[in-house]
Amino acid sequence: MMLKDKTVVVLGGAGLLGRRIVAAVLGEGGNAAIADFDLARAEAVAAEFPADKISCHQVDMTSATSLDEAVAQVTGLRGRIDALVCTAYPRNKNYGRKLEDVTYADFSENVSLHLGGYFLAAQRFSLAFKAQGGGNVVFLSSIYGVMAPRFEIYDGTPMTMPVEYAAIKAALQHLAKYFAKYFRGNGIRYNCLSPGGILDAQPEAFLAAYNRHGMSKGMLDPDDIMGTIVYLLSDASAYVNGQNIVVDDGWTL
Repeated sequence: MMLKDKTVVVLGGAGLLGRRIVAAVLGEGGNAAIADFDLARAEAVAAEFPADKISCHQVDMTSATSLDEAVAQVTGLRGRIDALVCTAYPRNKNYGRKLEDVTYADFSENVSLHLGGYFLAAQRFSLAFKAQGGGNVVFLSSIYGVMAPRFEIYDGTPMTMPVEYAAIKAALQHLAKYFAKYFRGNGIRYNCLSPGGILDAQPEAFLAAYNRHGMSKGMLDPDDIMGTIVYLLSDASAYVNGQNIVVDDGWTL
């Protein structure tokens, strides 16, 4: 019960990783608040868990008002918020194009939605954490925020590594450091978790190419990163601040 009685807000809690993080929080004795733009999806996830341990909140992470309302709602329900996990993945309809096809407008919009949304969420929650005397923020970054893409693993597939994604995930790691220094002395921690690739119905050709770079497994299941998430949310990592932890089966070696 590493998170016993802790309240964790999961931004993007109805998504692939978000719902696993919610389950991990509850499994370790905590309370989870699913904050998601899609309230219906959030409620469907919440229905899988004990009602007294979970709550749902419709949140637009590009809106300070929406984020502040979520903070007030969860605080009113639980008395305090112990941590925020940012795992949302907002993007526009043109996201995922190859570099030569990306327009300035699309690049700017996707960076604004994703990186800008994480900044705004961290800002609004940090002010609440400062007022209550402490808190914890975890950003989901990526191995492609650490290293250049291995473009060859996408050969023969319709996939690519979007340039916006690489820029955003690298920036999140520095954003965590910036916030950690800015709010020094307020009992707030900011860290990143950078997973390797996560299984999500990718083409077999891609999986085979990806897995050749792993040390024992290659592509990860969502549950493979939950131990690190729990660690970062728990008191076991009380003095881990401004760091990026890579969980990738050695893929970046």
